[in-house]
Amino acid sequence: MTINEIQDELIDDFAFYQDWMEKYEYIIQLGKELPLIDEANKQDQYIIKGCQSKVWLFPEIKGDKLYFTADSDAVITKGLVSLMVKVLSGHTPKEIAETELYFIEQIGLKEHLSPTRANGLLAMVKQMKLYALAFQAKGV
Repeated sequence: MTINEIQDELIDDFAFYQDWMEKYEYIIQLGKELPLIDEANKQDQYIIKGCQSKVWLFPEIKGDKLYFTADSDAVITKGLVSLMVKVLSGHTPKEIAETELYFIEQIGLKEHLSPTRANGLLAMVKQMKLYALAFQAKGV
């Protein structure tokens, strides 16, 4: 699936839920399903700066695709990072760097997150795109 197809699927998934309590429950459930980062990669260098909670994000190139594993010490934040991993993991660094993440606004996350969580989400997006640009610069 392309990044946009995954975003469209998430928009459809979120449209199914009537209110934000149900949507938060869904985000928490996604966090529980997140493939966990290897404990060895829970190092300071993989912590996302700008998140109130601790969020580890580990990038790894397999072939020409960039994959992410992640974890967080907070359930909502873990769900948010799982959304980002679901959308961006498994694509080329070029695709990740150049994609527009329209699903965040369309599912209503922007207006339903606290300012600190919204900043953390932006920090996740920024870090994932920076990793993509770094791997792209290396010629991957």
